Amino acid sequence: MNKENQNTEYKQIWKDEYLKWICGFANAQGGRVYIGIDDDGNVCGVENSQRLLEDIPNKIVNALGIVADVNLLNKGGKEYIEIVVHPCNVPISYQGAYFYRSGATKQELKGNALQQFILKKMGRSWDDIACEGATMDDIDPKAIKYFLRKATTAKRMPVYSAEDDVATVLENLNLIDSNGKLKNAAVLLFGKNPARFFVGAEFKIGRFGTSESDLMFQDVVDGNIIQMADRVLEVLKSKYLISPIHYEGLQRIEPLEIPEDAFREAIFNAIIHKQYAGIPIQMKVYNDSIWLWNDGELPEGFTVETLLGKHTSKPRNGNIANAFYKAGFIESWGRGISKIREGFTSKGFAAPEIQTEMGGVSIIIYRTSSQTGSQSSQKSSQKAHQAVSQDVNKRSSQKEFSKGVLKRSSQIDMRILELITSNPKVTQHSIANELGVSRRYVETRIEILKENGQIKRIGGRKNGQWQVVLV
Repeated sequence: MNKENQNTEYKQIWKDEYLKWICGFANAQGGRVYIGIDDDGNVCGVENSQRLLEDIPNKIVNALGIVADVNLLNKGGKEYIEIVVHPCNVPISYQGAYFYRSGATKQELKGNALQQFILKKMGRSWDDIACEGATMDDIDPKAIKYFLRKATTAKRMPVYSAEDDVATVLENLNLIDSNGKLKNAAVLLFGKNPARFFVGAEFKIGRFGTSESDLMFQDVVDGNIIQMADRVLEVLKSKYLISPIHYEGLQRIEPLEIPEDAFREAIFNAIIHKQYAGIPIQMKVYNDSIWLWNDGELPEGFTVETLLGKHTSKPRNGNIANAFYKAGFIESWGRGISKIREGFTSKGFAAPEIQTEMGGVSIIIYRTSSQTGSQSSQKSSQKAHQAVSQDVNKRSSQKEFSKGVLKRSSQIDMRILELITSNPKVTQHSIANELGVSRRYVETRIEILKENGQIKRIGGRKNGQWQVVLV
């Protein structure tokens, strides 16, 4: 006899508790339970085989509601029983509990795992069920308009759909169920405050130093997920990642330090495939890499190798994936991972690494390109530092400036200092426009600069001016 595996279980004698194993096989891919065989696969035989041939089928039907094939076999003069369990397309329970065969073990499904299992057996996804308590008042019309603008621009929805009202858009996207209730996907995609219904509908970002324990600062991005990638990138550009400045003629160019389109695709991928009944998406930014993780295991039968090769698209959240496709954010051919990797390698970066860990999927992105890309980035960064130093030299030596201001300034802070140095009366509104960030964010950075003693305000709000403080 072969050893036990995901489809085979050996038992020396029959016990009624083995109905749990049969339940597990029925909920998985089916399997066989042998009675009268020890753990090593040796036939030891059973007593009262005829009685068991009558009792076991009846117990399976009465306890589980399924029919299994029960056969009497013989080897070396010893009788043993084979129970052949077929996979079921509906959930099977034993005394109110649901069991599942995974590998060579029996697992009882509970909580979120049980919910996902039942939805899968019913041919539905979590984002397709009704969101209890949600009404049209919870939907943000601005998010709907944003989606329509993207979808019509991408030519994946007709131009005239831009005039549709909120209810019509949600109906067309199949985000309202047969009872008129909003589905989970509707609230996640377009809700004013999805976190009110789903605590895991957030995107956590942290800046780390040399180790996991060295957390320098962090942000949490929330709100509807159709605009989440935009908000995440805005935060990352403002204080986590570098956008080296260079000029092409008179035009000022500020490309992200890594391929932005491929990076955005990775963010889309995490948002679309996340298990929203779980914990928030997490991004850890290190000096040399970015770790992006979303909750939720790969589709059944998929491995990392599957993702890296040709494969069909199997989104966890079909309704969410459909909305992102209509908005022109993604394709529908299962090429997301390939596009991400190709986007980085074509620009001289190492291919991002894909891993399965902690019940989810992570992607590791390396921030430094090889050879040309790295050198170009370093030169652009050096030019940005030199420009600031030259402006401040009008008031002090470069040595003093480097010792004080540059010591604690991030790149975005340096750009604020550059603008203040060239125009001490510059307004926060003007700084925000120049840097392409929100005024609120500029206010936050200026407060930090003031707290750090790097700048101070002389005079009132209207007639005063800024001064860079040299330490």
